[in-house]
Amino acid sequence: MQLGFVGLGRMGLNMVTRLVRGGHQVVAYDRSVEAVARAEAAGARRASSLDALVAALTAPRAVWVMVPAGDPTESTVSALAGLLTPDDAIIDGGNTNFHDDVRRAQALSAKRLNYVDAGTSGGIWGLQEGYCLMVGGKADVCKRLEPIFLTLAPAGGYLHVGDQGAGHYVKMIHNGIEYGLMQAYAEGFELMHESPYKVDLGAVAALWNHGSVVRSWLLELAASALAEDRDLADLQGYVEDSGEGRWTLQEGIERGVPLPALTAAVFTRFRSRENNPFAERLLAALRNQFGGHAVKKAP
Repeated sequence: MQLGFVGLGRMGLNMVTRLVRGGHQVVAYDRSVEAVARAEAAGARRASSLDALVAALTAPRAVWVMVPAGDPTESTVSALAGLLTPDDAIIDGGNTNFHDDVRRAQALSAKRLNYVDAGTSGGIWGLQEGYCLMVGGKADVCKRLEPIFLTLAPAGGYLHVGDQGAGHYVKMIHNGIEYGLMQAYAEGFELMHESPYKVDLGAVAALWNHGSVVRSWLLELAASALAEDRDLADLQGYVEDSGEGRWTLQEGIERGVPLPALTAAVFTRFRSRENNPFAERLLAALRNQFGGHAVKKAP
């Protein structure tokens, strides 16, 4: 199948490579000339602009957008909407907020353009393992594009989950669950790290992946990291969040669904970025005020 592909970062380039290996004809574009050259080396046809990309495709066209969520995706979708023709399709494979999907789908529908949101999980391992795809959009459009999804996904790794927005909605909750799982592993391994026993943390992580009820791919990754350095001494305990955890919390509030594990995980990430946070300083001040407890002065 023929496909235009916009966005050739680490994940995008690997996806293009997997599609080419699967027999698809991919026309690739990125603002980075070097990234386009790498896609061409992987077997894709290069495009020097969005105009050139659209011109190289045969109608009805399909263009996969794999750029950062927010303004980059918004501007790319808007630009493509001015170049494509009726019955063409735009597939957003990034981490877009599902509310934006619904709005874009409605706007594109007025131009008789199709919009598909593809929640994509797999990270840098997707090239060899495949990508788990949670796809939202009109059923007939997704069926037409299915050869793309089946090539990108491993066996059983693709599902049409509903209308526009459903793909990124399911992916949002997927990432919310991921936050909680990672936090649970982090807390458990910290307790083992501080125990009176010299536990081989990497060996335990590897052990738990053989028959344990907590086995997972995340645990495999933990085993790999801990085998290299039990203390993770080269890392700082600074953890960013990419937005989906916050969106999931907001959706939980809107729906009245309690999400205590995710709440704790998101707020722990916030705390990881603070140095000598104000809240802890106030706690120390209050203990000193009411009980005369000793405090440590800032250097």
